[in-house]
Amino acid sequence: MPRIVAVIPARLESTRLPRKPLRPIAGHPMIAWVYHHARRAPSLDHVLIATDSSEIVDYCREARIPVELTSAEHRSGTDRIVEVMGRVPAEIYANIQGDEPMVTAEHIELMLGPFRESADTQVSTLKVGISTEEARNPNNVKVVTDLSGRALYFSRSLIPHDRESSGQVQYYKHMGLYAYSAGALAKFRTLSPSTLERHEKLEQLRLLENGVPIHVVETREDTIGVDTEEDLKKVDELFRRQGYKL
Repeated sequence: MPRIVAVIPARLESTRLPRKPLRPIAGHPMIAWVYHHARRAPSLDHVLIATDSSEIVDYCREARIPVELTSAEHRSGTDRIVEVMGRVPAEIYANIQGDEPMVTAEHIELMLGPFRESADTQVSTLKVGISTEEARNPNNVKVVTDLSGRALYFSRSLIPHDRESSGQVQYYKHMGLYAYSAGALAKFRTLSPSTLERHEKLEQLRLLENGVPIHVVETREDTIGVDTEEDLKKVDELFRRQGYKL
């Protein structure tokens, strides 16, 4: 396999959950859980945090976690990774969200599968089956794919539409992990935010709308992304109950 670097974008200020990356889960900052879980993925050559916060930089240095200070002007985690790409060379970059402490090495290895299967792979990500009730939540981004597993569309709306009200539609939630070839990231840097991206507030649509194929691999292991105090409490209780340790 070519050199693979995992970047964990982390922004200190969040509208719904201030100071999110440094909030404690089972005795450790959330960002520490994301980093240490990612480090267990055998295919990754290097894992680092990318942030615009000097406070997060200070924590990472104290905890001996590799970190890169990036611009505060970035609109998305992918933009932050593009900046890191100029300093940390690799052929493939994994984007592991800083608010996904439940992501495991198995998730990461599964996501990298399309790159093992074909040198032409540009982008890969994950999906997981969810109930109709869960699919109605616009915070759960849905994805539909073609028969070869390439994304046709991502949406906050309910897709596909159950025209016959059969109740038999299997919905899939997009999990916010990505792997990019260096070439795909370089192309992302040249693209302006697309129309669909602006409507849905989903950055992956920028690539899809510009003809970059995104391979979507199914996992059976869902995660809880931490966006609210309620999410934080759920994950904290789960980690304590199951005895998670760094």
